[in-house]
Amino acid sequence: MARKRKPISPKVTRLEARTRAIGVVNRFLFFTLCLSVGFVVVAAAVPQKHKLDEMESHVAEARQRQAAVVAERDDSLALYRALREDPACLEQYARDRLDYYREGERVLRIKRGQ
Repeated sequence: MARKRKPISPKVTRLEARTRAIGVVNRFLFFTLCLSVGFVVVAAAVPQKHKLDEMESHVAEARQRQAAVVAERDDSLALYRALREDPACLEQYARDRLDYYREGERVLRIKRGQ
C-alpha cells in the first residue's frame, strides 16, 4: 500500500523560499566582508612595502659606502706595509710626494689640466 502524500502547504514553500533567499544574502554578505577585509589588508600593506623598499635602498647605499671604506683601508694598509718593508717603494714615495731627488738628477713635472 502506498502512502498518500500530504499536499504541500503554501506556508512551507514560502518558508523554504525565504530560507534560500536568506542563504543567498548571507553568502553575498560573507563574500563582501571577505573582499573588504582583503582590500583593507592590501591597503595597509602598500605603505609598508614602500617603506621596506626605501629601507633596503638605504642599506644598499650603506653597504656600498662600507665597501669603499674597506677598500680604502686595504689600500692604505698595503701602502703602509710597502713603505715599511720595501726600501725601493719608500724611495719612490719620497721622491714623488716629498720632492726629493739625488744630486745631478733632473726632475720633470707635468701639470695636469683641470
